[in-house]
Amino acid sequence: MKKEPQDYSGRFGFVWFSVFQDVMLSLLGSLLAILIIRWVSEPSPGYIFLVLKWLAAALAGTAAGIAISGCSKDVKRYSTVRSMARVVAALLIKEVFMLVALLFNFVVLQMTLLDVLAILLDLLLTGVALSYIRVSARLMSGINDDIPERAARKTALVAGISEPSLRLAADIRKEGYDVVGLLSRDKSMEGRVIRDYVVYCCGNDEDLNRLQWRLGGVDGVFFPRSEEFLQPDKENMDTTQHIDGMSLPGHFVKRSFDIVLSGLLLVIFAPVIAVCAILVKREDGGPAIFKQERIGKGGKPFNIYKFRSMRVDAEMQGCPMLYSGEDDPRLTRIGKFLRNHHLDELPQLWNVFRGDMSFIGYRPERQYYIDQISAFDARYRYLYQIRPGVTSYATLYNGYTDTMEKMLTRLGMDLYYLRNHSVWFDVKVLGLTFLSIVSGKKF
Repeated sequence: MKKEPQDYSGRFGFVWFSVFQDVMLSLLGSLLAILIIRWVSEPSPGYIFLVLKWLAAALAGTAAGIAISGCSKDVKRYSTVRSMARVVAALLIKEVFMLVALLFNFVVLQMTLLDVLAILLDLLLTGVALSYIRVSARLMSGINDDIPERAARKTALVAGISEPSLRLAADIRKEGYDVVGLLSRDKSMEGRVIRDYVVYCCGNDEDLNRLQWRLGGVDGVFFPRSEEFLQPDKENMDTTQHIDGMSLPGHFVKRSFDIVLSGLLLVIFAPVIAVCAILVKREDGGPAIFKQERIGKGGKPFNIYKFRSMRVDAEMQGCPMLYSGEDDPRLTRIGKFLRNHHLDELPQLWNVFRGDMSFIGYRPERQYYIDQISAFDARYRYLYQIRPGVTSYATLYNGYTDTMEKMLTRLGMDLYYLRNHSVWFDVKVLGLTFLSIVSGKKF
């Protein structure tokens, strides 16, 4: 049966955000076009005024194109023929406005050839900008919706790299296992891919133990009956090296990105942080910043920082209590607003800059809840290999966790992230998080 296309309209934003995005990209394309015209033409007086009039015509044409074509009603438009036809229609309507501006001398260039070139450049650059953002957003949704289901499956390794092992892997996948790799004693096979299965070198119990940590634990290792399972299936082997998870250069890129972006955002959002701190302090006189001990990389405790969103006596009984949603009676008026708009997380930029956390990882927990989770599933300790994150892959799907069932579901997804994390995976999670926030999604 043919799979129906997914509707991403609820996932990626309000109409206002989509319209704003398209208008800004359209004006960017027009600005680049007129700058190129200036580069290839002779200097002329009043150029800045000319640019402003050109952008005014572009704004009018863009608004008309969006209104008439309806291309910004939702973002499920990214990949269908009908949706792209609307984008093309909007572009053509805009260029008609630009042409009218040139014909009626609202914008005056030096020669007719430049008029033609300006229109073509505007059409090309605006089209590229709008197409790029649509393709990017569609790729951001490429974290498949079946991954939460896959993350809940039991994981398995299969010994061997020959045909009997591959048949066994296919069989146990049908039984509901997620086969995370094949085992070989041949070190030269490490990282190779055979029929989408990554090969790991494993010659003894110590290697297997290290592999367990690398993969966040596996539920079983399966052996085929045939004794020839160690011979590789060369016909189906991918000769390229596969880096499973994040490589050392990847970790360097990720940490560098964390430092640069967190430092930049701390400067940009300094006024917002100051206003939030004043509002929290003025509401009830309590401290603006809330700090709490969490467990991070290597199992080491650290203080996580947030804007205080609850009453000072929120845990007066001495027993940790989970956040129960926007109707939690412990929320203050300002705190509820900060939570709903994710502004309470801004102080965690300092945690990222210091190295306590990363932008993407797993959400750090208190030792109290880690002990409870570990009583059901001891694999939580594998997460200590990486930094916890301001947001996580699991948060996108699981939201806040207020029950043990949700905590265990989140653990399965965090372990999936541990097995598969990479720079590109992080980029997609960060992009989806941003799109979820601007669309008003609460998690």
